[in-house]
Amino acid sequence: MNQQTAPIGVLVSPVTPLQQNCTIVWCTKTLKAAVIDPGASAQALYAEIQRRGLTLEAIWITHGHLDHAGGAQDLQEISGVEIIGPHKADLFWIEAIPEQGQKWGLPDARSFTPTRWLENGDALTLGETRWEVYHCPGHTPGHVIFFNREARFAQVGDVLFQGSVGRTDFPQSSHEDLVNSIVGRLWPLGDDVTFIPGHGPHSTFGHERRSNPFVGDAVVKSRNMNGNISGPS
Repeated sequence: MNQQTAPIGVLVSPVTPLQQNCTIVWCTKTLKAAVIDPGASAQALYAEIQRRGLTLEAIWITHGHLDHAGGAQDLQEISGVEIIGPHKADLFWIEAIPEQGQKWGLPDARSFTPTRWLENGDALTLGETRWEVYHCPGHTPGHVIFFNREARFAQVGDVLFQGSVGRTDFPQSSHEDLVNSIVGRLWPLGDDVTFIPGHGPHSTFGHERRSNPFVGDAVVKSRNMNGNISGPS
């Protein structure tokens, strides 16, 4: 987007061997920034924020998986800012981050205690911008997404991807809940919304409604008629 006229700036910086889309967002008027899902590389992320002349105000977490949240504690200690989110239903995932880090080759991943848990319908401010919070369980029970209505932009973590949806083979995951979150909470935000997923390229809700093989409109209509659809594990 044209950052001279847009209300927000966006920088995507993939982190960890899983190439998780850590996203830096900021208010273009005040240059106040938030880091969404710092899975790792806290020092490098903070250095880039400073290099761009931004002021880090908060760390926002979509869900408790280590590739999204394993660097939050380090970034908090470097910067002194609050960790906000996810929904409290993901506490068990946050507590498991060190164990998961050992399993997946990220031994420096750390658990943390959020300053604030988030609920569906909450709102966050960043400079002069307002961000809406939607609880979107399914991939994890406490997953949330962040939406800036003015910019028509969302960071959706691992709920939705270009051409795919989040895995639901984890403890307390639910494919039915995931589909309901996407159809019931993401699609009503508008086809023109551009979203950054937790991994891979960006897309729009409209494009996914037309073409996504798991939650596109035609697939959802068929599911409603036939009773079920299947997605990736």
